[in-house]
Amino acid sequence: MTKLTRRTLLVGGGALVGGGAVLALGAEAPQAGRLAAEAVLAPDRMNDASGLSPVTVARHVTISDTGDEALGTLRRELAEARSAGRPFIASAARHSMGAHSLASAGTVATLDQKAIEIDAGQGLYRVPAGARWIDVIRALDAAGWSPSVMQSNNDFGVASTFCVNAHGWPVAHGPFGSTVRSLRLVTATGDVVECSREREPELFRATMGGYGLTGVILDLDVEMTRNEQLEPRFERMPAADFGTRFPVTANEPSVHMAYGHLDVTLGSFFEEALLVSYRSAAEQGLIPEAVGSGFLSRASRIVFREQVGSDAVKRLRWGIETRLAPRLYGAATRNSLLNEPVATLDDRDASRTDILHEYFVPPDRFADFVAACRDVIPSSYQELLNVTLRYVAEDPDSVLRYATGPRIAAVMLFSQEMSRRAEEDMQRMTRELIERVLACGGTYYLPYRPHATLSQFRRAYPDHARFAAFKRSVDPGPTFRSPFWDQYLSDGADA
Repeated sequence: MTKLTRRTLLVGGGALVGGGAVLALGAEAPQAGRLAAEAVLAPDRMNDASGLSPVTVARHVTISDTGDEALGTLRRELAEARSAGRPFIASAARHSMGAHSLASAGTVATLDQKAIEIDAGQGLYRVPAGARWIDVIRALDAAGWSPSVMQSNNDFGVASTFCVNAHGWPVAHGPFGSTVRSLRLVTATGDVVECSREREPELFRATMGGYGLTGVILDLDVEMTRNEQLEPRFERMPAADFGTRFPVTANEPSVHMAYGHLDVTLGSFFEEALLVSYRSAAEQGLIPEAVGSGFLSRASRIVFREQVGSDAVKRLRWGIETRLAPRLYGAATRNSLLNEPVATLDDRDASRTDILHEYFVPPDRFADFVAACRDVIPSSYQELLNVTLRYVAEDPDSVLRYATGPRIAAVMLFSQEMSRRAEEDMQRMTRELIERVLACGGTYYLPYRPHATLSQFRRAYPDHARFAAFKRSVDPGPTFRSPFWDQYLSDGADA
């Protein structure tokens, strides 16, 4: 397989999360009008992928062991935090953008583990909570398997994907949680609970998309599928027609993966869409090893970043995606398509940060969503670089669910200045978009900047009170807390 057959250049199904702003923190002293997040982080200060969520923590521990060793460490840290009356939260790569994986004045546990066990007879793999998706792909690829659903980039943690119940671009699946058979969870008291849809189902469903607020996952049993060669097809269409076409394509038995993009050039903003679908290749042959990012993937970053402030480069990029890519791309393995790190398009600019939005819209209201975006985004002073569209089947399980029926997910990446003014503009635009999406019968995704009002959160997630009540029943302290809990779910949220 040549590098030209890989999902590189600028055509990609993955959500793009900017971690560069985090790496750049401390590069210079804060200036007037800059956000405090740019200050040098002391040893007890932590942040997330936005670079805008500095939190002072009491203790940070990294857990690399698995099994009994990891359990022992977790129990000691939990007991110490409870004794001190401190909150506790666990995470992996901390790619959320609203301090969901941080605990102010609390204990933060970073899980970083690699051991993967494959049960080919059951079509399952067992994965420790802190494994990254690149570890899963490496293990499964060697045995001829592939994740049925995974988050779109390979440097995220697997249990974190479950805790935000992220979706991917394999079709026609629901979110990642739909492929998790069971898991083991450590409660605030250090007890280990095995849960699934049949055993402790309430705990299983609250933990799925529960942002680490019900306990710490030890490991998960997850469904896998066979790896194979896939061939792409490209379709251009008016953006307003995408909502009709995408569900039909996603539900074709021959289609295994699919995504879309929208034109973000200001001169033709959201007027045109591109649908890319992958089907089984006629000739499978020898399945090559899944490879990482190649030269073209790295080169794409240059064009991608040059879009900031340049409509001409945005037009160039759209031309590459719609005219050049269909002539270049051939078959690629399922695992190779999935095996892309988010770091490929890292911004590496201390003055800016990448901010994600994501909205879930009923397919029959997608044209209304496009119209809303055209009304709100161009006049917002925000720099939109990319929109990736995915199909998400209904989620019947999680309590804080965003897919109450089939949905088209619109993943938007903005390049935002690291300034108070830009943050205020982003908040204003976000609230306008959320209001318009709610009017379309859709919702917004929770792992990103906490700009939604409390009223918007409650309307978007009507089972919020049920989730909060269950969380208090299993964690009355509560021990598992984060700024997300404090702002939207705690007893003091109304204040």
